[in-house]
Amino acid sequence: MLDKKVLLCVNIDHIATIREARKGIEPNIVQATSLCEEAGADGITVHLREDRRHIQTADLFALKEIIKSRFTLEMSASDEILEIAKKIKPDLLTIVPEKRAELTTEGGLNLKDQKENIKVFLAKAFDLSLKASLFIEPDLETIEIAHQIGAKQIELHTGKYSNYLVNSTESLSELKRIETASKFAKDLGFKVNLGHGLNLQNLPPILKIKDLEELHIGHSIIARAVLIGLPLAVKEVKDLIKNS
Repeated sequence: MLDKKVLLCVNIDHIATIREARKGIEPNIVQATSLCEEAGADGITVHLREDRRHIQTADLFALKEIIKSRFTLEMSASDEILEIAKKIKPDLLTIVPEKRAELTTEGGLNLKDQKENIKVFLAKAFDLSLKASLFIEPDLETIEIAHQIGAKQIELHTGKYSNYLVNSTESLSELKRIETASKFAKDLGFKVNLGHGLNLQNLPPILKIKDLEELHIGHSIIARAVLIGLPLAVKEVKDLIKNS
């Protein structure tokens, strides 16, 4: 069993993706949030992209009013979105890289090239009394840079791991890389979250990693929900975490 409770934060971006396909009001993102929380989600995560491809600014204000659990806002290092975050005051900002052409986030922040920019942006967030996390690769040098620029929390990108077949040589190698990075980060004093591409099949090995605080899982839960319903899709993952 795990030594401590690992929190499941459900990313509901793709509820909005379905809604925006027709620019209507269904499925209702507020109702989806309530269903996730009733099913046991420890938090709700949304990504307000600069191009507003799914989550809209108005969604954040609506969600702020009804979320009873943790509220995580993913965002690029954008002053415009930081102004919105100042009004919303989520429990956590997760700063992610963002490209207009990408279908989904393709990797972690490039802190080696963007060190000063992210350092300044982090300081702005801290000045607003906002907690902030950096979405980065499970790379020791990158974690060290995050520490140097004052970050207190990170989310390690698990996308590469998730692209491999479970228990393949490549998967096991990447799992070891994530495990090593998590321990290194914890030893530096970081709170460590993981996310991207995780599902019922590849999650069990991840749950053996010590010092894990939160999992941020979206696409696989929403995809499963299309087949079996949102509450059951959330409950499946919560039960897997609980029984690991």
